[in-house]
Amino acid sequence: MVSPTQIKSIQDIMRKDVGVDGDAQRIGQLTWLVFLKVFDDRESELELIEDDYASPLPEKLRWRNWAADPEGITGDALLDFVNDNLFRTLKGLQVAGNPMAGVIRDAFEDAYNYMKSGQLLRQVINKLNEDFDFNRSDDRHVFNDIYEQILKDLQSAGNAGEYYTPRAVTQFMVDMVDPKLGESVLDPACGTGGFLTCTIEHIRGKYVKSVEDEHTLQQSIRGVEKKQLPHLLCVTNMLLHGIDCPSNIRHDNTLARPLTDYGPKDRVDVIVTNPPFGGMEEDGIEQNFPQAFRTRETADLFLVLLMRLLKDGGRAALVLPDGTLFGEGVKTRIKEKLLEECNLHTIVRLPNGVFNPYTGIKTNLLFFEKGKPTKDIWYYEHPYPAGQKSYNKTNPIRIEEFEAEKKWWKKRKASEFAWKVSVKEIIEAGYNLDQKNPHSADTGPGDPDELLQQFQELQTQVDATRNQLKAELAKSLGGK
Repeated sequence: MVSPTQIKSIQDIMRKDVGVDGDAQRIGQLTWLVFLKVFDDRESELELIEDDYASPLPEKLRWRNWAADPEGITGDALLDFVNDNLFRTLKGLQVAGNPMAGVIRDAFEDAYNYMKSGQLLRQVINKLNEDFDFNRSDDRHVFNDIYEQILKDLQSAGNAGEYYTPRAVTQFMVDMVDPKLGESVLDPACGTGGFLTCTIEHIRGKYVKSVEDEHTLQQSIRGVEKKQLPHLLCVTNMLLHGIDCPSNIRHDNTLARPLTDYGPKDRVDVIVTNPPFGGMEEDGIEQNFPQAFRTRETADLFLVLLMRLLKDGGRAALVLPDGTLFGEGVKTRIKEKLLEECNLHTIVRLPNGVFNPYTGIKTNLLFFEKGKPTKDIWYYEHPYPAGQKSYNKTNPIRIEEFEAEKKWWKKRKASEFAWKVSVKEIIEAGYNLDQKNPHSADTGPGDPDELLQQFQELQTQVDATRNQLKAELAKSLGGK
């Protein structure tokens, strides 16, 4: 069975290579190799199932024909093959009506071979062949744990503003939204595919009963990710979860398209997502949005986008930081639109540390349905487990902790953790969704760390607004 130490042994080989500089490049190198190995294993499976299966890859570029033999091509000959043949061909792969060829071409669009030693590259390839068989269910299961390790390495490599959602939070959100067979499900900032894989497992476990049902599921999963490395990880993740052709996982930025360009064909039944927060979009992205909602804060833009992409009656669950709940200005106008166009029926308030070690920012899970205005919002304050004062690497949040919310969900009653606030109260408070638990004994000014975090978030917003005003002033002066 695969273990995370085997991934570490592969990374140790890469560390000897002078061409691989740092964790980010090691992860990038490992990711494209794993993708090709996973795809080859998946092809072996499809060849047994389908009599007329045809690979989208030229025969000489299939993993089995250049990588599988431990005594095969190595040294400079291997480097020349990878750099001059494999990558060049994959980046320009002819789609010719083959959707999977398009998936592979897009996945390798910004991928690179960083290794300079063909001997070390051969050692890495041989380790993958020895230790991994992705047609074994045990290896697929353990690979989820390996994925989490890769993601942690990715975070430590400096990808600021990206917070990979704990599995327990992802599963709870999907369980409560309950995507059904035949419903289109989208994550517009899908990262490595955590919400989508959880959705696949949820629908398969509850609703898929036949081959036709499985085909319907395969067509219903959609995702978009703007960064190359998470996108390639997501495509690999889809293959591991039995999506034969993940052509609906696009390498793109959903915010880079004018909001008005999204029409009926783009709308979906369900959205589950954790949009990046704490980061700013590049200059000009906000121009894709109506004047009233222009900001460079990524999470706020995604909230506006979600309202556009949901069908009437569509359901959404997303993670948002506290700053969006209490923020003013553009944030107020976005919240006003949300409450008018959608029924924001539930906000689950998570305690500090859920996203440790990535960030200490307090977060919330928002659940809403499009097509009717909000009348009341139920809040549920998720407590720490008994005897625990924080979450960390060794004590992460667990799905079992959400059993209380699940029991409460359909028969809601006020309690020490749950309370209801009318939309009238929200409006009178200036659309402040940061409503404190009235049953809490804490009536003081607030936790110092929390207040400092709120101040830092507000300072970030002020700085972004100042920079935006400077840019607009410079532009207007330059035009005179």
